[in-house]
Formats: sequence, structure tokens, C-alpha cells
Amino acid sequence: METTVAIILAGGSKPLITIGKRYMVDFVVEALQKLPYLQRIIIAGSPEALKKKYAEQSPQIELVNSGETTIESFMQAFRLVPEDAQQILIATGDIPLLTPEAVNHFVESCRKLEGALFYPIVSKEVNEQKYPGVKRTYVHLREGVFTGGNLFLIKPQIVEQCVEEAKELVRLRKKPLALVSHLGWKLLWNYVWGRLSLKEAEKGVSRLLGGVNGVAVISPYPEIGVDVDKPSDLALAKEILTDISKK
Repeated sequence: METTVAIILAGGSKPLITIGKRYMVDFVVEALQKLPYLQRIIIAGSPEALKKKYAEQSPQIELVNSGETTIESFMQAFRLVPEDAQQILIATGDIPLLTPEAVNHFVESCRKLEGALFYPIVSKEVNEQKYPGVKRTYVHLREGVFTGGNLFLIKPQIVEQCVEEAKELVRLRKKPLALVSHLGWKLLWNYVWGRLSLKEAEKGVSRLLGGVNGVAVISPYPEIGVDVDKPSDLALAKEILTDISKK
């Protein structure tokens, strides 16, 4: 297994929302800590709030102040990534339903593929089977209807090359039509008519990133896509995690 470092993007107030007696980000940390191949976990968030629990109790975890944007937070954490790291696993701090099995499936799937940037997607059917009624942002592709996950796996050497364009992709992540339009008019046309394939979308992203090979990984674990954006999302997370804690 490649030397892997995890970065958790926990800026803002959402990751510090409490579920039971724990912060939301705590559940993400717990899922990642169970992966034996992670060399280090770097949390970009509020060191003041998290220091007592993590900095003093877990030598595996480092804390750094988050930036004003998602990309700035990532770059703050990236500066702490060791030079010998071969890949970086990125997770947001607002996916409390995340499980080690979901992360491991994604990482193991990436190992079998050629690429420098990997991104999980989950079909609408799989998502609604496990979490009926939960609203997500979906993209209609030739292969089906998908929502994006809140994980990335990237090679460290591509970061500087991709960081500027990544800002725009992050900004458009909740606006499928605008995002596809950003990839080019041909892809937008195919998307509008329901003909855009997953491979075409991957190639469009790769072109924007200066030739970096971006690969989408279809995941059977909807937990990676259920971020807490709305009060109903938080209610779902509290209900599920409360039930789990009682078992």
C-alpha cells in the first residue's frame, strides 16, 4: 500500500456541530483512524476547539488553522504533508456517516486504476435505497444518475498544477449545468440531451486540469455522499448515529 496521508477539511462551524456529545468531525476522524495504512491525519479546522482531544491524545493527528475557502484550507494542510507521501486522501468534516469500509473500498478501487486524481460517485438508486427521501445534487449521465462523494484521492505532485482550476470546480460543485458548461460546449450539449458519458466527463475534467488524469470511481457506499447541508441531513445523522450507539 502506498504511503498515504489524510487531510480532513473541517473549516467553518458545521464540523463542530455536536451529535450526542461529539463533534461531527469526530465521526470522520474515527472512520479514518481505523485504516491501518494512513500514516498521518491532518485536520484543517479550529485547533482551539480540537486541540484538547486530538493534539494531546493522538500523535497521528496534526491540527492546522483552516483558510477562508475550501482550497485555502487544503493548502494550509498540504504544507504539512511529508515529502515521502505517495498519495493524499481528502475528506470533508461534515460526513458523519462515513465508515472505514466505505473509505477502504474507494482507496482499494483506486489502486486498480490508472490516474492521479480519483473521485467517488454514487448512483441515485443506491443512495435512495439506503437513505430514501434524502435530497442530493445529481448529475444525469449516459450510464445513470449520480451524486458526488466527499472524498478525493490525489497524487501530491499534481497539487500545484491543479489548485487554481480546482477553485472553480469546487465553486460549481452544487450546480451540475454550470459545472458541465465549464467543461466545454460539446460536453454541455451532450449533457442537455442525455448523451454525456462518464468517460467524456472525465476527459473534460482532465483537460481543465492540464492533462492530469482524473478518474471517477462508482461506490456502493452512499455514506460518502451524505454531507450535512440542511437541518434534515443533521436530523438523519443524529437518528442513525444514536441508533448505532445503542447497539
